[in-house]
Formats: sequence, C-alpha cells, structure tokens
Amino acid sequence: MEFTGGGRLEVRITGADVGKRVSVRYATDSATREKFTDSVGVLTSWDDAVLLITRKSGDSVRIPESALVAGKVVPAAPARRRGPSATFPELARATARAWQPVESEALGEWTLRAADGFTRRANSVLPLGDPGLPVADALTHARAWYAARKLPAYVQTATGAEGTQELLCAELDRHGWRREVSAEVRIAALAPIADLDADVSAVRLSRTFDEAWLGRYQRFGEPGPAVRPVLASGPSVWFASVAGTGEIPAAIGRCVVDGRWAGFMAVEVAPDQRRRGLATSVMTALARRALDEGASAAWLQVETDNDGARALYDGMGFAPHHHYHHYRWVEA
Repeated sequence: MEFTGGGRLEVRITGADVGKRVSVRYATDSATREKFTDSVGVLTSWDDAVLLITRKSGDSVRIPESALVAGKVVPAAPARRRGPSATFPELARATARAWQPVESEALGEWTLRAADGFTRRANSVLPLGDPGLPVADALTHARAWYAARKLPAYVQTATGAEGTQELLCAELDRHGWRREVSAEVRIAALAPIADLDADVSAVRLSRTFDEAWLGRYQRFGEPGPAVRPVLASGPSVWFASVAGTGEIPAAIGRCVVDGRWAGFMAVEVAPDQRRRGLATSVMTALARRALDEGASAAWLQVETDNDGARALYDGMGFAPHHHYHHYRWVEA
C-alpha cells in the first residue's frame, strides 16, 4: 500500500507528471465512492480527464480524473539487494546480442531487425533511444521496412525498471499496435548456478549444433534458412545436449557468454524425460563453462504463463528485472 490510514489523502499529481512513476488511489464505485483500489506505475498520459497508468507488467489501467482520491509521485522501484546489478539499457543490449538478426538497419537510435521471421527477438524493432524523427513517422517507416520483407511489423519494448519504455508502449497503443507476447527478463548470480549439485556427466557441450539438436528445438515448425545463423550468433556461444533413447536429444540448451553476462535460452526437455533434473543439469554445465570464460552474472527470458519454467528458475535464484513485450502492427 502506498497510502496509509493515518496520512492525509491528497491528489498531488498533474498532467505535468506524465512520464513519472506515481501511486494513486481511486474510487471503483462511482455511485457511492466507497470502494477504492490502489495502482502504482508510470503515468503515461492524462488526456480528456482520463489518466493512463502503465504497471510494471505492462498492463495499463484507465482512471477517470473524477475518481481520483489521492495521488503522488513516487521514486523508482528499489534496487535489488541480492544478485548482480544491471541497468535496463545494459541488459537490453546484452539480450539483443544473443539473438542477432540476419539483416538490420539503424533508424536513429532504433534498430530494425529481420531474420526471415525466426523468433520475434530477431524480427522486431529494438528502440533504445531517439529514432531521430517523430515516433509516428518512425513507426510508419518500420511498417514499410517489414512489409518490404513480407514480415509482420513488431516493436520490442520493456516495462518495470528504471529507464524502461512505458511511454512508448502507450504511444504504440494509440497508433494501433497491439501487444502480442509478454515475458520476464530475469537475472541471477552465475556462481550459485554453477555450484548446484547436479549430475552433469551426461551433458555434452559444443560450439556447434547438429540436426539432432535442432530436432529437439523445433518450436517454430520447419526451420528456415535464418535459424542456423541466428542460433549461432553471439560473442561466445555454447550448445548443450543430453543423449536420448533415439537420435533426438533428451534435453538441450544454449548459452551466450558476453563479458560479465551469460544468457541462457533454448532449454528444452523431451516431455517423457521431464522431472528428472535434466534442465538443471544442462544449465549447470553451461554455467560452469560460462564461469570459466569470466562471466559472473546470468540472464534469461521466460514467458509469463510458463509456470513450470518460472518455478525452476526461482529455485536457481533468478529474479525478475523487467518485463519485455512485442507489439504487432494490426491493420485497421
């Protein structure tokens, strides 16, 4: 709760506070004004007597100005007390280097990325700064760029940390873009993962992957020509596999070592081999190799509805840093 019973309730925010993190209390029963709720997030607009507040998760709430009971500007969410420190721009660039596109183009401080449609991360605009022209014009340029490549137009954004893009999310909404997928970027100290008591004897590490590895990873249907260069991209890439009963591995994983960061992705386990600790073994083996290369911090991305993976990563010490989202242009 941002408002205590003993404090005086006042609305101490105005339209001039758009872009700041705020805490508000508002009436949910307009007839009696006896039921209230609180909301904390970035004030992304205040137009036509309606406030729009974007929460950490990326969800937005619209509040009639007449329903406000109290409101104030609040500081950014407190820094994590455990694990590595990280800024949003640092993490955004590290995660982007782990999924490099086949083709890219700079638009000011935005990057347009394409890879024949393989993964949204390699086929979306990465908007880390000023595009050098009005946002509406930049979005029009992006739509044309992707249309020329016969690809849907996506913009990748982030919410929930200092310096993230709540205002851009609201702008995308206003211009007809719709959020399709949301996920968490989680971080952790690397050494505790490498120190897990996991059996890594069956985990094979390699600089390359083969057709069998790709057979376990085929989450997107028949692999196209961009799959291999995207998966092989990154400063220092490692692939892990655990042999199965046939040609296809029982478990796989991918790790990109990039300075102090080790990014974990493509951790897949055969359905009939789950709950045997194979995912933990794969990640432990990759963490040990990354530690040998000088990394000290870990990151990964997990979709918000993947409860099983989130529980696994909780146990390894991963904690959410921010949320990221993919907005898609939807024709009117």
